[in-house]
Amino acid sequence: MYFGGTTERKLKWCFKIKDGAKFVRPSKPISDSYITLAKNSLKRAEFMLKEKDFLWATVLTYYAEYYAISSFLARIGIKCENHFCSILISKFLLGEEKVSKIEDHRGMRIDAQYYLKISNEKKIKDMLLHAKIFVSEIEEILSSLNEEKISSFQNKIKEFLK
Repeated sequence: MYFGGTTERKLKWCFKIKDGAKFVRPSKPISDSYITLAKNSLKRAEFMLKEKDFLWATVLTYYAEYYAISSFLARIGIKCENHFCSILISKFLLGEEKVSKIEDHRGMRIDAQYYLKISNEKKIKDMLLHAKIFVSEIEEILSSLNEEKISSFQNKIKEFLK
């Protein structure tokens, strides 16, 4: 998969910036902690939605997805503290169709949290449903990872960065 000049530059940029992406030792314990945070965030988001607290339902739903991505990256040995870069790297490794909604949800979270532009209940319910599916899909990916697959993901990035 080739992203073209702009995305290619952005992906390379992510591995150059401070607090961007870097290779670390793959960590199942850190990965497990992130997936637990993802599941807990989904539960809290569901509660906030029932309470009609749409701002925090939006924030928690997005973070569930972000923690799932962080879990995947930790498991394959990539540390990244930048949301944009984490999403971009995950999109590169897992495919755009798997990760595309998270970009929209990131925008919804930013709008809700910083600009108080809060989506309607139906849109947040849809967001939460997608997040539940996404976290489950990431769990499936994590359960199928072995040393060979981890190396394959790392090599895909390393080859791209050359």
